Amino acid sequence: MNRIAVVEDHIRLADLVRQALQAAGIPVDVFHALEPAWAAHREIEYAALVIDRGLPDGDGLTLVKRLRAAGQSTPCLMLTARDALHDRIDGLDSGADDYLVKPFPMEELVARVRALMRRPAALRTASLGFGDLELHLDEGLLVRGEHRQPLPPAELQIVATLVRHQGRVVRRGALEAAAWGLSEAVTPNALDVALHRLRKKLAAAGSRLQIINVRSLGYALREDSLAG
Repeated sequence: MNRIAVVEDHIRLADLVRQALQAAGIPVDVFHALEPAWAAHREIEYAALVIDRGLPDGDGLTLVKRLRAAGQSTPCLMLTARDALHDRIDGLDSGADDYLVKPFPMEELVARVRALMRRPAALRTASLGFGDLELHLDEGLLVRGEHRQPLPPAELQIVATLVRHQGRVVRRGALEAAAWGLSEAVTPNALDVALHRLRKKLAAAGSRLQIINVRSLGYALREDSLAG
């Protein structure tokens, strides 16, 4: 997923960063504190994070440390007004990938974000598997045996999220966020349409897996024998 998360509590700066990235064709979700960003990252596979050091609920490095402790290699660019050498070293030692001191040209931020987005291509999981299905994320393919079905980005992110949960229930909002992010307006039935199409594609592939609706909870990918 080529979506970026920006964690910055200065409203004007966050808006300028969002505008600069969107003008470069990079979708952006903006958060103004650590906890909402952490919660979103657990649902959405961001291509990179742009994180301010000084946030209302703590140091942005706390988020980087949590990501690394969870085994996640999502590239992180730190924004800070602190330009002392030990601050930069602390950031890099905590798992940050790059450091940008305020004030900075927006063109430089965009260039650095693009560089970070290129970096994880070899680090990101190229394929996922569950049951009789494989997802080739780099090619956007749903694979079962000899059957290879291309998926549009939203559908790919939905089924990838379900596969990662390995039969556990995923909330409706989490699937919408995975498919379209948090900043895009989504019609009320967009997820239902995408799920309908995915169900047809799973059936056409001859998969034993079904996308089931767990009433009042969300959706799960389960085999026929478990679907009831």
